[in-house]
Amino acid sequence: MAKGIIYAMTTVVHGLVKIGKTGQENFEQRMRNLERNGYFNVTGLKRAFAIEVEDYDEKEAMLDDIFSRSRVPNSELFALDIDLVMQLLSSFEGRQVYPKSKPKEQVFEQATEERHANLSNGEVPDGEYTMNRKLKRAGKAIEATMIVRSGTFVIPAGTQVCMVEGTGLSEGVRQLRTMFVDEDGTSTEDVEFTSPSSACSFVIGASANGWVNWQNAEGDYIDVYRERES
Repeated sequence: MAKGIIYAMTTVVHGLVKIGKTGQENFEQRMRNLERNGYFNVTGLKRAFAIEVEDYDEKEAMLDDIFSRSRVPNSELFALDIDLVMQLLSSFEGRQVYPKSKPKEQVFEQATEERHANLSNGEVPDGEYTMNRKLKRAGKAIEATMIVRSGTFVIPAGTQVCMVEGTGLSEGVRQLRTMFVDEDGTSTEDVEFTSPSSACSFVIGASANGWVNWQNAEGDYIDVYRERES
């Protein structure tokens, strides 16, 4: 079985993604060339995700078939949501090549959360939001602040999190808690998330819907910022 790398890149055009394949030994050179020179008269290419898999020719052909209606003719460009592409690629079995700073499970979770948030049309204004949750397993109320900056959801350093984990906590969030929470349950650095739900899960130690947990200064849950169908 031939082994190789399937990658996805964003472009200067929002919503236009390049999906391609290359050998392990050619990956870095291929990325540098595309990021420097562009592709198919499109510039601003940036690597988003890459994974080494078995039968990479067949898997790339499968992706081409799945996304055929979104393909720019005679090219490897697709009019797609990058989070959808990353969600699919990170579900493949294989060795993640890029990004190296995040485990594959976290990439999948964040892509899933981001896609869900985008589909929900949620846009939370920049500012501070609070949460106060009574957790039986913690034996006390958990209070926390979340800072929103340009679509990024930040749990600031010094936040006290629940150390008794509950159900449904994703492996990606669990790893972040291991890395950035000390033995006293205090976050040691600002931790950034792509969705309010992941930020909420980090604090309470279990699966959670951040849209109905974080509140603005008026006491409204941030769910009010999501558009509703008429």
